[in-house]
Order: sequence, then structure tokens, then C-alpha cells
Amino acid sequence: MKFILILFLLFFACNSKKDHSTQIFRYNEHKNIGSLDPAFAKDNADIWAVNQLFNGLVQMDEHLNVQPCIAKQWQISQDALTYTFSLRNDVFFHKHDLFGKNATRTVKASDFEYSFNRLLDKQIASPGSWVLNKVESFHAINDTLFQITLKQPFPAFLGLLTMKYCSVVPKEIVSHYKSEFRSHPIGTGPFKFKRWEENIKLVFRKNNHYFETDETGQKLPYLEAVAITFLPDKQSEFLQFAQGNLDYVSGLDASYKDEILTAKGELREQYANKVNMLRGPYLNTEYLAFYMDSNVPEIQSALLRKAVNLGFDRKKMMIYLRNGIGIPAYGGFIPKGLPGFNESIGFTYQPETSKQLIEQFKAETGIKNPEITITTTSNYLSFCEFIQRELQKSGLIVHIDVIPAATLKDAKANGKLDLFRASWVADYPDAENYLSLYYSKNFAPNGPNYTHFKNEQFDLWYEQAFTETNTLKRENLYTKMDSLVMSKTPIVPLFYDEVVRFTRKNVEGLGINPINLLDLKYVKKN
Repeated sequence: MKFILILFLLFFACNSKKDHSTQIFRYNEHKNIGSLDPAFAKDNADIWAVNQLFNGLVQMDEHLNVQPCIAKQWQISQDALTYTFSLRNDVFFHKHDLFGKNATRTVKASDFEYSFNRLLDKQIASPGSWVLNKVESFHAINDTLFQITLKQPFPAFLGLLTMKYCSVVPKEIVSHYKSEFRSHPIGTGPFKFKRWEENIKLVFRKNNHYFETDETGQKLPYLEAVAITFLPDKQSEFLQFAQGNLDYVSGLDASYKDEILTAKGELREQYANKVNMLRGPYLNTEYLAFYMDSNVPEIQSALLRKAVNLGFDRKKMMIYLRNGIGIPAYGGFIPKGLPGFNESIGFTYQPETSKQLIEQFKAETGIKNPEITITTTSNYLSFCEFIQRELQKSGLIVHIDVIPAATLKDAKANGKLDLFRASWVADYPDAENYLSLYYSKNFAPNGPNYTHFKNEQFDLWYEQAFTETNTLKRENLYTKMDSLVMSKTPIVPLFYDEVVRFTRKNVEGLGINPINLLDLKYVKKN
């Protein structure tokens, strides 16, 4: 009997261990994570990791609605300038010896005051300081009330506060580690930091004192741990996923798109019983941009810019190059999925009109062989080559210059490129974020207006939208602005991206959202 009992206990222990190990969620970052400090959560790789460790006042749900987080509720004053947040009193920082031996403490309103002041500190030099540009002041009224006053009404402000930059951090921990807080993060999130071998592996463990629960009252998260590897190329990442060593792959890369998907964008038969595909709108517009201050006649010409917009088949491009993943951009700069989007204000494929416009340009300028150069990175070379072939049928000579991403980023910010490929992913889910790229006071390098587009009517509408509290009227203003931009053709919208996620069949609850935020607190593995 004793022997049977020992066998039973051994069996139970082994099974418990097995169950425990299956609750580790494994994914890869081909781009290295730079920091686990939310003040520096600029890139997707950093944002995804930081999102598991930290919380803010509010958070975004999968439908882009702002929901409570550490703030359980809030009030907005009648003049739309003052926001008063009531905080939960059951949110704890992850345990750390600086709080006392094996101790923690609750989050107070003064922690948000410290965290926001840190964002603005020029010595910290957070890339997220702009989030508070429209804020006049903020302060803790008491331990559970935090108040923010704006300089002017800004309807998208709550959406801004969902960004990871606005996460709460504890002063005593940050003061101790200083810049090394990047690799010693202490937050309030569903997971806590365990180990980081930079460029090799990053591990988070379950936070057993996390404050959120599911709809049945069960404490979140379900997973025991998150393990992130750093394989540098997408093909190796996909191979690990195909072999069952990773639970999740994000996006569609040219190296494996035909392996996993048909031309129609459906899972191939050999993967259909092993893999789930999640697909939905992504607030990301991929486009070509003209530098409007260029001295090149072809770039200055509205005729040629329009000819480029009309001269290639976006639908065919998406089928050939993306297996149908992504929405051809027949609208403006605002992507599908955001209020203000209008699918009819852009350009369709009209090759004959494109030819006529190029002939008209030749006749008016005397330039017999008009030519343009598209600058891009290697990732988007195939798109630029497709456009090159199509436009040359219309009589326009197209050159392609491939440069590193960092070089392109610097060159476009400093007006050194006449025509370049770019993308804009929403910082916060409001069309104002997209339209800020065409406001004349945002000229790069001091702002995101890389085209140096300038139009007085646009500027008036843009400023008017800030004070418009009627949602429908504000959306109409957004559409009018977008339509005006398209009529002046400083850009060539290519496509509105889609979020594509592949998971193993045993993964549940991952979900999908238009800002492509990775949220693991509801994930289970069977």
C-alpha cells in the first residue's frame, strides 16, 4: 500500500510539473529589445514586453475603447479641460527588497505624479515626453485621486494615456537603479521580471498579486511565464514556430508567406490542423511620400504626382506580394478602421489617365524623359519594383535606391529624399494622429511632417478639430482634411495593413486589436 502511495505521489508530481511547464508562452523578437523602462517604450518589441510588466491609469480594449485600469473611474469637467481619476486601492508593485524584505506597497496618486514628471524630465530624455504636450498641469489630490488639466480641449487625450509611456513606476526603485531601471523593471503588470540575457532570452513570471480578474472572478493571468527569444531573422523564427518551439508568430514575411498561405490568404492544408490564423485591421498606412520642398521638377509637378497615384494596380500588388493580406489604399491617409476614413477620396488604377498626365507634363516642361527615384529599405524592395514596372509602362522612368532603415529615417527627417517609402502606425487611435503629418507647424525634423506639406485651409481645419467636441462634426473635419491632402498629392497611399497572427492550436485567448498590442493576461495553453 505504501509503495502504491509513493507511485501515486510521484505520478501526481510529474503531471503537476508537466502542466506547469505547458503554461509558458514562447515567442521571438527578431529585433532586440532596447529597454524595459516604459519611458522608452517606443518600438513594438519594447512596447510588447513593457505591456506585460506595467499598467497605466487606463487601457485600450480590442475595439479601441478606453477602459479603466489602475483608475477605476474618471470625471471630465464641463469645459473638457480637467480630468479627475479615482484610483483603485488594491494595486501593488511587484515585490522588491527596497520596499522591505519580501515586501511590496500599493500604488498611490503620487506615483503617477512622479512618473509623469519623469516623462517630462529633459535629463531622462524620454521619446514619449510629447504625450504630455497638451497638459497644463497634473497633481495628486490625495492617495487615490489624480488630476490632470489640459491647455486646451483634446478629445483624443484618454487614448493618449493608454500608451505605455504613461505607465506608473515606483520612485524608490527608479531612484536606486537610475538608468539601469531598463533592466531591473518593477511595475504592477500581470507578469514580473525574472531574467534577461540580452539578445538571447528574456523571461517573465506570473504576478500572483495582480489586481485584474476575468469575467468569472478568476485572477489573471492564467499563464505561469513568458519566454522571449531573439532569433535575428524571420525565416528562423518561422521554422521554430513550425517545429512547435514557439507558440506565436506575428506578421507575414516574404521568407515564409507562400509556405503558410495560399494566394488567397488562407492557411495551406498542412498547417490548417496545427495553426490558428487571426486577421484584422491594423492602424498602419503604408505609403510613398514626396518631399514638397524639392527642387526636382518631377516632384514639384502635381501632374506627375497624380500620374504616380493612378499608374499601378494596388489590388494586384496585394495579391502578388502579400497573398491578399492588407487592404488596397483607395482612400486617403487615414486607415480603414478609424473614424474619418473614406474609401472614395483616393485613387484607383487608371493607366491611360496616368499616361496622359505624363505626356502633358512632357509637353508643358519640355522634359522628354521624366524620371523619379524611390528610396526604400530592402524589406519593401519588391513593392517598389512592382510600382517601377507599372509606371514605366506609362512613360515614367523610375529608379530605386535601397538604403538601411536608420539611414532612411535620418534622411527623410532632414529633407534629403525626394520620394521615399514610409509607414505610419497609430500612436493613439484617433485620426488626428495621422493628420498631424500634414500640419505646417510640424515640419520635420521638429515634427512628423516629412513631406513639408503646407496648406492654410488644412491648418485651419486641423486647429478647429481640437476644439470640436461633437464627435460626428470632428470626424467630418478629419475626412475633409484627408480629402484635401489627397487632392494635393504629397503622398501615394499603397495599402492599409492588417494584423496577422499565427498561433499553435493549443493557444487560447490571444485575441487581436487594430494597434497590434500584445496582451497576454487572458492567454491559456491547453
